[in-house]
Amino acid sequence: MGLQVADLPEQVLRRLRAGTVIPAHPLALDAERRFDVRRQRALTRYYLDAGAGGLAVGVHATQFAIREAGLYEPVLRTAAETAADWSDDEPILIAGLAGPTAQAVAEAETARGLGYHAGLLSLAAFATASDDDLIAHCRAVAAEIPLIGFYLQPAVGGRVLSTTFWRRFAAIENVVAIKVAPFNRYRTLDVVDGVVAAAAEERVTLYTGNDDHIVLDLVTPFAAVRDGVEVRVRFRGGLLGHWSVWVSGAVALLERIHAAVAAGRVTEDLLAADSRVTAANRAVFDVANDFAGCIPGCHEVLRRQGLLTGTWCLDPDERLSPGQAEAIDRVYRDFPDLTDDAFVAENLDRWLA
Repeated sequence: MGLQVADLPEQVLRRLRAGTVIPAHPLALDAERRFDVRRQRALTRYYLDAGAGGLAVGVHATQFAIREAGLYEPVLRTAAETAADWSDDEPILIAGLAGPTAQAVAEAETARGLGYHAGLLSLAAFATASDDDLIAHCRAVAAEIPLIGFYLQPAVGGRVLSTTFWRRFAAIENVVAIKVAPFNRYRTLDVVDGVVAAAAEERVTLYTGNDDHIVLDLVTPFAAVRDGVEVRVRFRGGLLGHWSVWVSGAVALLERIHAAVAAGRVTEDLLAADSRVTAANRAVFDVANDFAGCIPGCHEVLRRQGLLTGTWCLDPDERLSPGQAEAIDRVYRDFPDLTDDAFVAENLDRWLA
């Protein structure tokens, strides 16, 4: 039998359910597009020292092409070993799982063997599959490792998933969370409705991946109706490509949100933070060019900070779009408080050691 939710360390499960910052971990490459282990470790150390409660590795931001490049296991191993060596406070380790069932199950077995706690399951390989086929796939992978569902936006390879699918998915016992990232309010509600219909709102924790509405997802009580009774659920944390940069600021923002929600005092200033963060994401994720430069955009911020030496991706055609660097310049000019360059500068040598 594979890893079950009940097998997870208590502090890992508690942190996951309380909600935390989980960066989608980028891939560090050198100028020849070879795996740069030193800088990969530096990124992991940065995230942990910035206060991130977990790491998501082998996901979209890590580049799905690591599989064809033979880097899936080395990249996951590097993150797990670095986290174990660097932090006494066990972070949540989440492995991206992709491909047809045999591949996803094999990746789940690899991740479990490396000490990962859950798998973020991409369904991009099942573009035309029925709900029955999707659920059979999810159950097969869930037999190996606790699952985090992934509603990936169609613009970058995801597919539309119905409320019925999410109800059936949330009913799988070894599902622990869902990353909701369709960048669409209606489809976000489909996930909420499905989780509530499955009576899984206490067991399945919602994480925002909606980089276009991070703050609003986290401060909003979402209402759904089950058996004629309104049920309210909340997003507890974020598992985000956008949170692969300026991470100490993201941690402070989530702490501020949690405090405001607990006190029942969500201020106008906090609500205004949503548009400020979204404006920053607009530049980093290259919205003007339909997200073509979203991964290089994250790399560009990390390059400017000295954590990476370039914006290289495994695919040489994946690069910053025209005007994207200037858009990032405007974020630094208009919203300097969202950045954490000073924090990185103070610690960079130590992380690179």
